[in-house]
Amino acid sequence: MRVLILILLLLPGLARAEDKLVRFYAAPELVDSGLIQHIRPRFSLKTQVRVEMVAEAEADLTLASDGIALFSGLGRTWHMNQRGQGRGAKRFADWLTSDVGARTVRSFAPEGAPLFTAPEVQQVIATQDVMPGDAVLGREVSEAKCGRCHVTQKGGFSIGSTPSFFVMRNFDDWEARFSGFFILKPHGAFTQIAGVTDPFPIDRPSPISVIALNIDELEAIVAYVAGLEPANLGAPLAHQ
Repeated sequence: MRVLILILLLLPGLARAEDKLVRFYAAPELVDSGLIQHIRPRFSLKTQVRVEMVAEAEADLTLASDGIALFSGLGRTWHMNQRGQGRGAKRFADWLTSDVGARTVRSFAPEGAPLFTAPEVQQVIATQDVMPGDAVLGREVSEAKCGRCHVTQKGGFSIGSTPSFFVMRNFDDWEARFSGFFILKPHGAFTQIAGVTDPFPIDRPSPISVIALNIDELEAIVAYVAGLEPANLGAPLAHQ
């Protein structure tokens, strides 16, 4: 009985300790490059969460070949896979996928030139002078699938500060953003592209209604956006 009481007394402390720890594995190439030593102290200083390097089989979070595409470099694209459900692992995953985390990775330039860049989006749109998708279909799909958050047509409404398609059309990399939107936060949590994205795990379903598309619909959205007139913002668009 005393042992049980002692365990119950210790449980809150153990839970708090787990909140401040993430067991992390990174592929040897990333470790050898110096990137991990670059990002670990910056994350820990910001969050007070300790990053413990462990074997891949023991890790709560991995940076290797499986999961969400985070960045490209050293001849390949690197992916994050969150295995553990502890708060420490979640905080590290959120940080790595945030703008701050992305900038930290891309700022790593041991010889003066950055080693890592934004992830190379899977090419689902053919490289042609004319977009291969059906723009008329794209207008319909955009309104039906994207209109709950974004303004997709003139006179529409969006939620909060979500940018309209017309504003995003100003981005120099708008085509890459739209053709690969499903890997950009927060879309990956609720978007499925048939034949491209993996199904959501049974124990971790999408937190909101899933947006399901196929390649033809994705191409159609990009073709539709290509024909939109960018919003007149009065000055060159600056974005992070």
